[in-house]
Amino acid sequence: MDAEVDNSSRLFKLKKRRSNRSCNLLIMDSFLGLISEIPLDLLVEILIRLPPKYLARFKCVSKQWSSLISSRYFCERLFTITKGKQQPHLYMCLVGERGQSELLSMSSTSPDNTSFVVDQDLRIPGMGGYYLTDLHGLMCFSMGKKACIYNPSTGQLLTLPKIKSDIIADQGQTRYINRYYIGYDSVNDQNKLLCTSVMYSYSLSNLKSEHWVFVLEAGGSWKKVVPHENYRPHTPFPRGQSISGSVVHYLAWHDMYTCAIVSFDVRSEELTTIILPEDVRANMSIPALAMKAELIDYGGKIAIFEHSKLKIGGMVILWVLEDAEKKEWSKRSLVLQPCQRHLVQDTEFILKGTTQDGKVILAPVEMHSGFYILRYDLQSNDLRKVEIKGVPNRWFDKECYYDLRLMSESERVIYLET
Repeated sequence: MDAEVDNSSRLFKLKKRRSNRSCNLLIMDSFLGLISEIPLDLLVEILIRLPPKYLARFKCVSKQWSSLISSRYFCERLFTITKGKQQPHLYMCLVGERGQSELLSMSSTSPDNTSFVVDQDLRIPGMGGYYLTDLHGLMCFSMGKKACIYNPSTGQLLTLPKIKSDIIADQGQTRYINRYYIGYDSVNDQNKLLCTSVMYSYSLSNLKSEHWVFVLEAGGSWKKVVPHENYRPHTPFPRGQSISGSVVHYLAWHDMYTCAIVSFDVRSEELTTIILPEDVRANMSIPALAMKAELIDYGGKIAIFEHSKLKIGGMVILWVLEDAEKKEWSKRSLVLQPCQRHLVQDTEFILKGTTQDGKVILAPVEMHSGFYILRYDLQSNDLRKVEIKGVPNRWFDKECYYDLRLMSESERVIYLET
C-alpha cells in the first residue's frame, strides 16, 4: 500500500513539473511575440537602462538578442548612457596560504566614496594568482598556468590557452613566473593581453625572459613578441602595479641593483625600457630587496611613487618622467599634514593602484579586523580613510595576500566573445 502511495506521489510531482515547464514555455513564447513587435531602436533604449548584470541573462533569450547585446553599437550606446552616472565598484581578490581564494564585489555607501561594503561574492573555482589587472571593465588573473579574462558585470569568463614557452631551464634555474597585463589598441579597436614569462635562479642570476601577446577576439592565439637588438632580460616587480592603456608600463629588475620601466606599445607590439635614476635607489645596500616604490600615472605622465619613509616620516617622493626620449626626471617631496600622520604611523602600507581621477590607493600589508584603505590626493596632499565593511572574518590575522581594483560602473560594458 505504501509503495502505491509513493508511486502516485512521484507521478503527481512529475506531471506538475511537466505542466510548469509547458506553462513557462508558453509564457516565453508570448513574451518573445510581444518583444518582436517593439522597434529595434526602442528595444536598445530599453535594454541599456537595465543594470549590466541582467544583460548577460537576456543574451540567452534568443540569438537575435545575443547578437544585439554583443554588438559594438549596443556597447557604445550603453557607455554613452552610463558614463559618469554610476558609483565606482571596488573588487578584492584574496588568496590564502593553502590556495583558497575569494573575489569580493563592494559598492560605495557614501557620496564621497569613503565607505564600501561587500555586496557580492564572485568566487571562481580555481582562481589563483597574487594580483589583478584591469582595463575597460575587464579583469585579468591567473588560474593555474593559464590566464583568465573576467567581466565582473556579466559573469563572463574566458580562459586562454596555456603558453608554450621557448625558455629552456639551465641548471639552478628553479623559479618561473608569468605576469599578465591588459592593453588597448585604439586604432584597431582591439584589447590585447601581454604576458611576460621569466625564469631565473637565486638573486636574479641567470635571468631569462620572453614576451607573448594575445588579441582578445574569436580565434585568438598567443604570438611571441620579437624583442629589439638591445633587449635586456628582466623580471617584473613581484607584486608591482602597472599602467594600462594604449601603452602598458610596469617596473622590472634587470638584476638586484638595476631597475627599469618597461613599456609595451599595444599597437606596434614593441618593447622599450628606461633605467630609473640612481637617486631613486640611493642608500640601499640591495635595492631589489629594500626599495618600496610603485609605478603610477601622474597627470598623464609616468611617475615613481617612493614610500619607504611614509610610516616613519610621513613622507613620499615622486619621481616624474618629464621627457622619455631625453630621460629627464623631476623630483617632488610630499609631507603629510600633521593631523593625518596618525593614519600611517602604526601600519605598513603598500600601493594598490590609482582611481580614475588620479588619487593613489594605499592598503595595509596585513589584514586585521577593522580593515580600511587610504585614498591619497597628490595634488592637494590630502589623505582620506576609506572604510571596508563585510570582509569575512576568516581572512583577518592570517597569512594571506589580497589585491584591490577600483572600477567605474560605466566601464563595464565590454562583452567577451569566445
